[in-house]
Formats: sequence, C-alpha cells, structure tokens
Amino acid sequence: MRFTIGDEVRHTNGAQRMIVTGVASGMVECRWYDGYTVQREAFREDELYPAGCAAEVQA
Repeated sequence: MRFTIGDEVRHTNGAQRMIVTGVASGMVECRWYDGYTVQREAFREDELYPAGCAAEVQA
C-alpha cells in the first residue's frame, strides 16, 4: 500500500492514529501525540493501514 505525507494511519497492533510525515525506501515515518509529547517512529509499509478503513472498524 502506498502512503503519502499527511495520510492518517494506524499500526496493525491497534495503536492510536498517526500522521505520515515521510516515506522512503518502503519505510513510513509517522508522528503522533501520546498525551504528553509528540512521538516519532518509522514503520514498514506492511505494518500500517489507513485510519478509518474496514480493518479499523473490526479492531
């Protein structure tokens, strides 16, 4: 799946919504607010799915 900067995504483990801030070489950098600070991490594309899709409704 291809993501672009600004997309809202979730990790397959059901984590909170994140915003895509970068994409390169099959890795997707995301940022999210954990209630205290802004967090940042890179994930493989296959670990993420678009927020609001059917997978999210079932989770």
